[in-house]
Amino acid sequence: MDSESPDSEAMQGEAVFTGSAVHALDPKRRVTIPSGWRDALGRPKYVFVMADPHEKCLRLLSVERMQDIQAKLRAKRFADPAVARKLRVVGQNTEQLPLDVQGRIRISDRLLAFAGIGAKIAFVGAVTYGEVWAAERAPEAPVDQAALGEALAALDF
Repeated sequence: MDSESPDSEAMQGEAVFTGSAVHALDPKRRVTIPSGWRDALGRPKYVFVMADPHEKCLRLLSVERMQDIQAKLRAKRFADPAVARKLRVVGQNTEQLPLDVQGRIRISDRLLAFAGIGAKIAFVGAVTYGEVWAAERAPEAPVDQAALGEALAALDF
């Protein structure tokens, strides 16, 4: 895996997560977010990490992205018990994690276990969020023109 995201000065607005990188957990089980992603995020005090609802990985979200999600959730009827249960599930499976001065976060053992993460973490860009994988299970990153063309067409690029 290679590369990290472009200079943050070139990016305006919400963070864009591109590229991929592998980082090791330190003895305290912290991991450093790729520096390009920290730059794109605007060097925040914290980020959000949640269990991915479709894959055995985690999603790393910017504060702005989480605020967008929160705004959509605020429009829901809190008096509805079914909505309250769904909000609880989202809240229980999401963590707000402070970044230390070296850009490290400490993901809970519970979420690390969910994603099957041991000693090494693969960060994989997914444009609007970052994916956090067990390094040995991360999607391969060869350039596949057909898959890229199909993805761009499906997303109306």
